[in-house]
Amino acid sequence: MPLHCTVLTAVVGACAAGARGTGPALSAIDAVAYTLAAVRPTGLIASMDAILAALVALMALAAAMAAVLSTLSKAAIFVILAIAPCVYRYKKHIYVFIRTLPRDVKFLWRYANGMIRSKRWGRQDATVAQLFTQRALKNPSAPCFIVVDDRTWTFGEIAAKSNQVARVMQEHLGLKRGDVVCVFMPNCGEYVYTWLGMAKVGAVSALINSNLRHKPLLHCIQVAKAKAVVFSEHLADAIGEIRQQLSEDLKLFQLYGKCAPGVLDLCIEMDRHPPDYPVVTEKLHYKDTLLYIYTSGTTGMPKAAVLPNSKYLLVVVATVHMLGLKSSDVMYNPLPLYHTAGGLVGTGAALIDGIPSVLRIKFSASNYWSDCVKYNCTVAQYIGEMCRYLLAQPPRDVDTQHRVRIMVGNGMRPAIWQQIVDRFKVPQINEIYGATEGNANIINVDNTVGAVGFLPKLVPTCLHPIALVRADEQGQLVRGPDGYCIRCKPNEPGMFIGLIAQGNASREYYGYVDKNDSNKKLVRNVFCEGDAAFVSGDILVSDELGYLFFRDRTGDTYKWKGENVATAEVEDAMSPCLEQRPCVVYGVSIPQTEGRAGMAAVADPARGLRLARLARELDDSLPSYARPLFLRLMDDIEITGTFKLKKLQYQKEGFDPDVIKDPLYFRQGADFVPITPQLFSDICTGKVKL
Repeated sequence: MPLHCTVLTAVVGACAAGARGTGPALSAIDAVAYTLAAVRPTGLIASMDAILAALVALMALAAAMAAVLSTLSKAAIFVILAIAPCVYRYKKHIYVFIRTLPRDVKFLWRYANGMIRSKRWGRQDATVAQLFTQRALKNPSAPCFIVVDDRTWTFGEIAAKSNQVARVMQEHLGLKRGDVVCVFMPNCGEYVYTWLGMAKVGAVSALINSNLRHKPLLHCIQVAKAKAVVFSEHLADAIGEIRQQLSEDLKLFQLYGKCAPGVLDLCIEMDRHPPDYPVVTEKLHYKDTLLYIYTSGTTGMPKAAVLPNSKYLLVVVATVHMLGLKSSDVMYNPLPLYHTAGGLVGTGAALIDGIPSVLRIKFSASNYWSDCVKYNCTVAQYIGEMCRYLLAQPPRDVDTQHRVRIMVGNGMRPAIWQQIVDRFKVPQINEIYGATEGNANIINVDNTVGAVGFLPKLVPTCLHPIALVRADEQGQLVRGPDGYCIRCKPNEPGMFIGLIAQGNASREYYGYVDKNDSNKKLVRNVFCEGDAAFVSGDILVSDELGYLFFRDRTGDTYKWKGENVATAEVEDAMSPCLEQRPCVVYGVSIPQTEGRAGMAAVADPARGLRLARLARELDDSLPSYARPLFLRLMDDIEITGTFKLKKLQYQKEGFDPDVIKDPLYFRQGADFVPITPQLFSDICTGKVKL
């Protein structure tokens, strides 16, 4: 029987059934679909049959609709006919709304609960030290910090030790609200109770990167205008190297080990004081500065970002509520405590909500999952580079024997995201994006691969505290004819900004200690006269559903080993042994590697640069993550108004010896070695350790 006859027979029967109300409304369509799937004619007859089949299918659909409408009242039919054009016109918006509704409701519920707590603490004028003390008094024997292969610190012990630190500082420094003390230690429980002790008297702790040496270390101490430095025995040599350049009024306290002349033994001094809460005569406030956390800007030395109690507590509620943490959770934190991720996200839930944190002195890919199993961790922190190292480990049973249900961090590449989930069986990945000094912070709450956050579709765009706006290749914001910034459309890359609203903890902007640096991150008259926003310097893109994806970093900063590297700082460190040779530093991409590795292009036409000396100078003046891995010796570097554009071109050219005819070198051991095609291949395939 021809196809059109077969279909017609099926439809007539189905329509009759639909009209009698003896079959479902979609039975006619199902019959047609089944018949079309069963018969596959060919040639001209097939074309005619296809046309007839389509007409018959429309008849079937009409019959089915008629069957449905016959059961409705006239009012219902009128309503359906009235809204049908609107549904058709806004079908895309309706689809987006339906798709994003569960995500947005989940986010808004958690956000509301978090903000209720934050607002309550604001009304109470609470501080981190005050809230921690309440927690410690409630359950002093509960574990607060568990140091891998060392010891467990209970809330009572952290409270007692921090009280003694505060009393020592009051005795020797007359420490009071607003004074600054630098904390220079590796990860340990002592690190937290030291800055917590300062907080109990209202002092500010400047958390210094434990990798810094020489000039950058000296800069961080001096820019904070610190009254003292507290350091561990492991870093005593680093302090000794700059001791002669430090102010004579600066007090030095060493924790553990034999102290050099003039350095106070903090342990001995603490033992001289009772573990009672220090006497504080001045009222401490919710918005008082708690910490300085150093970040690398687009130029110059590390900058001290101001972190008040209010922002620390905001991070706590964001961590606990957005991740859906429970009192039974245990967090694994192998990240450095001098950064926001390790020092705030990794400690706040413990200090304020009693969720224990397992601290590792230094990240170890081979022990990551073993630690999680040993300490029954349910939440684990990461940065993108760590994830690549974890995947590079040989498969082991311990990969899936853990109880980790959440991994939280930033910088996980979309290419390895699903590999992490599949291999390690972690059901929830929460990628975070934010800036220590800024107010533009977002989080991925629903496991969307590659997304760093989203813009809720339930909330009108004009009410969003963050936005993507158009920017040119140099990162300068593009304004429209009315003089205001232009919001990006879906799938259009743009600069990520955070709108400032003083009085709202989630939207306030405190910037850096140096107000000139703070103002450089601001833009005014963004969407209306008088408003202001923090400019992140990062290019993101939003898809149709509002998910945000990281694209690139603008300015003269690149990220390597989880650290921001300021190119101007590296260029300054290289200058003493370059003997006035022009130099350009930038980051280059390496396959299968997060971030960008440092590369320096140096004008050296005579090829007289002493590479071994340069390597020694870099080792003495820069932390390991900031030292360039690659060198490019050129005849000349143009220093013109298009300097940045040339820099971008160098960056695109990378370090391939088949593309670049200039001499190329790679840092191996104490020297730079020429890059051969084989070495280039080994670097790209991961055979060479970076």
